Amino acid sequence: MFVLGIESSCDETGVALVEAGERGLPRLAAHALHSQIAMHQAYGGVVPELASRDHIRRVLPLAESVFAQAGQRLSDVDVVAYTRGPGLAGALLVGAGVACALGAALGRPVLGVHHLEGHLLSPFLSADPPEFPFVALLVSGGHTQLMRVDGVGRYELLGETIDDAAGEAFDKSAKLLGLPYPGGPWLAKLAEAGDPAAFKLPRPLLHSGDLDFSFAGLKTAVLTQAKKLGDELASRKSDLAASTQAAIVEVLLKKSIGAIEQTGLDRLVVAGGVGANRSLREQLDAACARRGVRVHYPELHLCTDNGAMIAMAGAMRLQSGIQRPTERYAFDVKPRWPLASLNAEPEPA
Repeated sequence: MFVLGIESSCDETGVALVEAGERGLPRLAAHALHSQIAMHQAYGGVVPELASRDHIRRVLPLAESVFAQAGQRLSDVDVVAYTRGPGLAGALLVGAGVACALGAALGRPVLGVHHLEGHLLSPFLSADPPEFPFVALLVSGGHTQLMRVDGVGRYELLGETIDDAAGEAFDKSAKLLGLPYPGGPWLAKLAEAGDPAAFKLPRPLLHSGDLDFSFAGLKTAVLTQAKKLGDELASRKSDLAASTQAAIVEVLLKKSIGAIEQTGLDRLVVAGGVGANRSLREQLDAACARRGVRVHYPELHLCTDNGAMIAMAGAMRLQSGIQRPTERYAFDVKPRWPLASLNAEPEPA
């Protein structure tokens, strides 16, 4: 069974083909990705209308590239999976529309996939896939969540952000420092040359006794410190970047370890764009090794939004039998869609 996956939730257009049998993990046959970073940099952030238009231009050429890489034909597709939400409404509609049009043209069923479930299951595409159950740290864009994962579609929310997410804290702090869009990777690179103890920045909710997150106060503290530095900011920018990263990473680290201790599980999955941060990976690896906990990450090139994770999530849902694809080609999207809601009964086919 071949599952074609289409991702268009924000500013990356991703297409991938996954092959799945009745048993064993699905196999990635090929994937292609286009990032809109260069287009949005001039505006300092994602412009939704431009993102949607660019998805329209990119998705079919990317699909052609995927089939060429895999040595397969469009007619070989058995199911077309697409990102149904959450994300930008217009961008989601592009992927959903293309997927349902392909399904109707081919006479193949379609399957709407949760974007965060795609990230959650993306480590199963790696050379060292996890096993259920595990704790998952989801750090993707505007989402920072800790989940207990007992199987496909069996998710328990342990904690989440009550305001800004970790990715937003990286990006907004980077913007305050005058760094280009997207700011998170630029801030992390700048932090390599700085002193993480140079500035005493807050670690919101670090000792709250629960597993929730809050990063809005940290962003405000970075702004305050930048103003205090004034003309010195240019020479101290790397120190402030390093101190900001250290604060974010410490909170993610302590809350993740807290989730491991609370659940008693010995596996941690880290997924989403922030999961590519080198400092976070190093500190999580060290802390978990001391506790005998295995840590799993997606491959670095699959940390960002991509079609492979959507095809994989769709294939795993089909394999598990918890959802069937539908041949109804009228579609909708869910710009806001809680991941924990997937524990409910799937919609009828």
